[in-house]
Amino acid sequence: MDMDAQRRIVPISPAAQAPAHDCSAAEPFALRVLGDDMQPEFAHGDIIIVEPEGLALDGSYVVAQWEGEWLFRQLRREGEGWMLATLDPAGPGVPIPDLSPVRGVVIQKSVPGRRRAVKRYVD
Repeated sequence: MDMDAQRRIVPISPAAQAPAHDCSAAEPFALRVLGDDMQPEFAHGDIIIVEPEGLALDGSYVVAQWEGEWLFRQLRREGEGWMLATLDPAGPGVPIPDLSPVRGVVIQKSVPGRRRAVKRYVD
């Protein structure tokens, strides 16, 4: 598959919904990981930095909104569609038809209290 076909800029909200003077929707933001669905890469309590306008690729860690729920998952290509997958093999995956539910791409994680425990996910 062509690499450009897998790349997509993922906006956090359509531009028509954001006020013209509000540029904060494009700013990276931090979230705390809750639960153990994304172990061993992400532990409960880790801090993730999310880029709302990052490139979502097969294998990217993403934040998505699906059926009224916010999910932190790994994006995986599944045939013609996509899967929001946990890293726990027994965890439930969520099939999605396209990338519209994706609201941001994880670009970094930090472990609270350990300044040197930082990992970046994009160049």
